[in-house]
Amino acid sequence: MATPEKKTDTPELDPAVRSRANKAVAIYGLLRLGLFIALTIVIQVLALLLGAPVPIVISALLALIVAFPLSMLMFRKQRVEATNAVAEWSAKRKAKKEWVRQELAER
Repeated sequence: MATPEKKTDTPELDPAVRSRANKAVAIYGLLRLGLFIALTIVIQVLALLLGAPVPIVISALLALIVAFPLSMLMFRKQRVEATNAVAEWSAKRKAKKEWVRQELAER
């Protein structure tokens, strides 16, 4: 009886790729959060200096609206790095899932 051949081209999930993706996303997220908080504080301080107190919720909403496009410009390098790292991890994960699917289909 012939023994089935073992395939050696098993795609491996590299934990370093996942770690790099998680780190890149966390850094980008923290930078965006920091920008949001800084803008909220700046808006509050400016409102107090002008003698027109603004509720913190309004300051936060304005900061959120301003922070989104501003973070896309300010943190372009981190955004691209995070996107590429997540895309690489996703591609490796899909390759592994497809390999498992093919192995199960052969049985």
